[in-house]
Amino acid sequence: MVLNQATLKRDGVQDYVSLRATALIIAAYAVFIVGYLALTPELTYEAWSGLFDNLAMKAATIITLICIMVHTRIGLWQVLTDYVKCSTMRSVLGFVLNLMALAYVAVGLFVLWGV
Repeated sequence: MVLNQATLKRDGVQDYVSLRATALIIAAYAVFIVGYLALTPELTYEAWSGLFDNLAMKAATIITLICIMVHTRIGLWQVLTDYVKCSTMRSVLGFVLNLMALAYVAVGLFVLWGV
């Protein structure tokens, strides 16, 4: 039983809800992109660029990138705590993999706003 609710640590319910919410957002974005690819008769650079010139699409992409990072962080934490027993190795792997997830979002932002 949790006695101190003022801590900044997560709990299982928050992780569960976060995973499900981010998965729904990622799935909705993927369905939209697949639908766009399927319904666009001739996919050219101009069509693709026009899609991502829209501010709503840029916002949806940023939100999805952040959701991918949150989803990855929680999943990595769960997998690493279950399968890597050495705390030093778990910390190093967690740091490197979380840094890679952050770099993924940073590169996505540069690509998205660099157009």
